[in-house]
Amino acid sequence: MASRDFRRSSEQSRSFIKKDFLTSDGPTFGKREFNRNANSNKGRRSFNKFDSSEASRSFRNKTRGFQRSRYGSRSRFRKAKGSKGIDVNRFIKAAVVKEQEVEYVAKHKFSDFDINETLKKNIAFKGFTTPTPIQDQAIEHLLEGKDLVGIANTGTGKTAAFLIPLIDKVSKSKRDKVLIIVPTRELALQINEDFRSLSKFMNLFSVLCIGGADIRKQMYFLKQHHNFVIGTPGRLKDLIDRNILNLSEFNNIVLDEVDRMLDMGFIDDIKFLISKMPIQRQSLFFSATLSNEIEELMRRFLKPAYVKVSVKTGETSDNVEQNIVRVTKDQKIEKLIELLQNEDFKKVLIFANTKRGVDMLDNVLYKKGFKVSSIHGDKTQYMRQKAIRNFKQDYSKILIATDVAARGLDIPNVSHVINYDAPENYEDYVHRIGRTGRANKKGFALTFVG
Repeated sequence: MASRDFRRSSEQSRSFIKKDFLTSDGPTFGKREFNRNANSNKGRRSFNKFDSSEASRSFRNKTRGFQRSRYGSRSRFRKAKGSKGIDVNRFIKAAVVKEQEVEYVAKHKFSDFDINETLKKNIAFKGFTTPTPIQDQAIEHLLEGKDLVGIANTGTGKTAAFLIPLIDKVSKSKRDKVLIIVPTRELALQINEDFRSLSKFMNLFSVLCIGGADIRKQMYFLKQHHNFVIGTPGRLKDLIDRNILNLSEFNNIVLDEVDRMLDMGFIDDIKFLISKMPIQRQSLFFSATLSNEIEELMRRFLKPAYVKVSVKTGETSDNVEQNIVRVTKDQKIEKLIELLQNEDFKKVLIFANTKRGVDMLDNVLYKKGFKVSSIHGDKTQYMRQKAIRNFKQDYSKILIATDVAARGLDIPNVSHVINYDAPENYEDYVHRIGRTGRANKKGFALTFVG
């Protein structure tokens, strides 16, 4: 008969699987998949038996320091790598009044650039006349074919900063092909939308290569004529392994949100993808920060004479009014509903830390009569795109999301960002509130704290 200590250990471990693996926003291990892995015949003992083997001890050790609430949100005592205690005062910042700002004076207008006339018309049709700082300083160098590193806050227009010169380049030489690598599906979709609007009537084609979508369709379109491939590292690598995508044909590469891709563990995939490209190429790196790992990548893959453009003005946008809302755990839902009933909260993006937390908020707010959509990693790509489209087109007033699913969202006129669950680190906070206060409009960010 098993000892009392052994039974206690088994019960605790089973409890961890039920609460943690089935609710976290990291890789999802459903019961069926977990049991299949645990009972595989590769010489490993079953975790279901919780024996005292090396693997089992290692597995149990990894569970220490993890505490979760009823809805799966991580406790502030979580000790996982990358978690940091954040001083709540960093969530408080007044927006800078417009009259007090030193307005950037652009050296160019879009009409000044020596680019394709149809491209100029497409830019004008989108209502763009004067470039943002990153566009003003980067486009002229990129038109000259230089490698570039762009350091800029989110929402500063860096997508157009690289798309405009690359579309112009490919329009003049159809043999040129462009690879754009991004960390998330949503960012890839957004860039693809921007590409289509900027390249209208120019006979240029893109292929979107992202996870969660039908790979067979992507394989089909890759076999057709195309100029741009926009994708996430995992799916791009999969297509290379299937001998469908040949990167030796691409002489232009864009790495967008490089810092985020490194945070998500894509460093080896990025090195692999770049290694498959020709040595003679134009390389563009865009990031909000410049870490040692990014600088090492730059030294390996950029020409020595690359240009560095930095227009980062601070960790968070001056256009965003930031504050905290002190609530107990039992008050959070009531306080959220009270805020959302305020007519000033016209278009609201709410962040929760887990998929289960997102689903819970979605159900509660829907039953209260709010027009709400939600996205997280377990939803299909179609469901995620539909939710974002409904939010963009104002069919829903509220979008609830996890950090993973919301990375790269570019939705106009978001009036408020609400951190229903406080982020685990300040970098995630900066990303979250960057969804509001875009295009020189004022936004508001509220963070619930206990």
